[in-house]
Amino acid sequence: MAWFLGLCVILAVFLLAVRLKVPLFSDGLQEPPWLPALPFIGSLLSLRGRQQPHILFKELQETYGATYSLMMGSRRVIMVNHHLHAKEVLLKKGKAFAGRPRTVTTDILTRNGKDIAFGDYSATWKFHRKIVHAALCLFGEGSASIEENQEAQSLCDILSEAADSMLALDLAPELTRAVTNVICSLCFNSSYSRGDFEFEAMLQYSKGIVDTVAKDSLVDIFPWLQIFPNADLRLLKHCVSIRDQLLQRKYDEHKAGYSDHVQRDLLDALLRAKSSAENNNTAGVSAGAVGLTDDHVLMTVGDIFGAGVETTTTVLKWAVAYLIHHPQVQCSIQEELDRKVGGDRSPQLSDRGSLPYLEATIREVLRIRPVAPLLIPHVALKDTSIGDFSVKTGTRVIVNLWSLHHDENEWRNPEIFDPGRFLNSDGTAVTIPSSSYLPFGAGVRVCLGEALAKMELFLFLSWILQRFTLSVPPGDPLPSLDGKFGVVLQPAQYKVIATPRAGWGRTPDSDTLVHR
Repeated sequence: MAWFLGLCVILAVFLLAVRLKVPLFSDGLQEPPWLPALPFIGSLLSLRGRQQPHILFKELQETYGATYSLMMGSRRVIMVNHHLHAKEVLLKKGKAFAGRPRTVTTDILTRNGKDIAFGDYSATWKFHRKIVHAALCLFGEGSASIEENQEAQSLCDILSEAADSMLALDLAPELTRAVTNVICSLCFNSSYSRGDFEFEAMLQYSKGIVDTVAKDSLVDIFPWLQIFPNADLRLLKHCVSIRDQLLQRKYDEHKAGYSDHVQRDLLDALLRAKSSAENNNTAGVSAGAVGLTDDHVLMTVGDIFGAGVETTTTVLKWAVAYLIHHPQVQCSIQEELDRKVGGDRSPQLSDRGSLPYLEATIREVLRIRPVAPLLIPHVALKDTSIGDFSVKTGTRVIVNLWSLHHDENEWRNPEIFDPGRFLNSDGTAVTIPSSSYLPFGAGVRVCLGEALAKMELFLFLSWILQRFTLSVPPGDPLPSLDGKFGVVLQPAQYKVIATPRAGWGRTPDSDTLVHR
């Protein structure tokens, strides 16, 4: 009986210490506050509610603090809702937190983690990322920018046709096609025409993947559930199969025309790196290159399509939605374009520095509706810490970007759309007013496509707003700003009326939109 009483006392002291946040370890670290958890199901009952996950996790700060723990089934997860701890995870201790979790849906999507976004940290992953980064730097400022101008022109032509016919237009598929062609130029040195069968198939599989992957569905929390019939899992496998067939066909065509002496695009760069690793005849190739397989190459290209197309298209859809809600912002951008670019030419990348209000608007869209409100989970690769909290090896860590971007202590009226917050006092230059702004993540796992995405957002929005004013059809409600949570935060479908601005139109003998 004495030993039992002693055990009870020790347990009571432990629970009291945790409750009062008293350090229990010689290094002064303590456990983060815990959400209630039950055996087997973990904290799932505490996460029930009507709120979307990123909003719910932000609200739980009021009870548990900015950094707290929970259990997703049997897996321990730490939620980070403040920029100081987020930067510790992403930057200061980036390598310690560079791991990725394995889940059922992401394994299906990436052939067991052979991509960059969901692949675990390793020598192969580091080599993989290095060559993709080099290829993006090579093509992002060259051939891709030429293709983007073509796609911006094509998109404006479609808007003009709709305006001529007085039709409301769902911009989503048109934006997706335009952004897809930019990525196709980067990856394959090719593009899709409107209505192309292969492009339509790509639209369908992309939607299926976005709706089913990496959103902590029950099968990801309890992997054994995959033995039962599962409609979402069946849809995901079907969509991935279609995607892989398309990628394999492109890959085979590319290998047939590959030459060591010409590097046309990203796939050529990947093929060259793979060939060099296999032949072991290129100085400077890391040991990680040895593990680079056909699956790695295909999944990397799949990654770039998935991330590069879906995220950029989603940001553009959010931007248009907010511009429709705030016509005065549209007007200010158009006045800036008229002053700085004029009507004799189209905007170019070199104009970015002279169009601060447009750049500030893009930053505000990325803040108020982060495309991935919960960054892809990180995994601690060793025992470490976040602030005063201990973190054990294998713990999952999720940075709630929504909390960072809506922190009332960092952003004045964070729910209000206000591009002016990203301008200096006289409105002549863009600024970052808070360290809590991380739209593309940071550190070892920062988004590789950040520069390309910013370039696309600028060109497409500047071309459209130079020529058109956007609104909803008469009698239609304004676009919903709630969003649908998934691997990206998707806006609800809406239609747009594009009204040509005074002086812009179509020449009688040409399909080209010009100022006249």
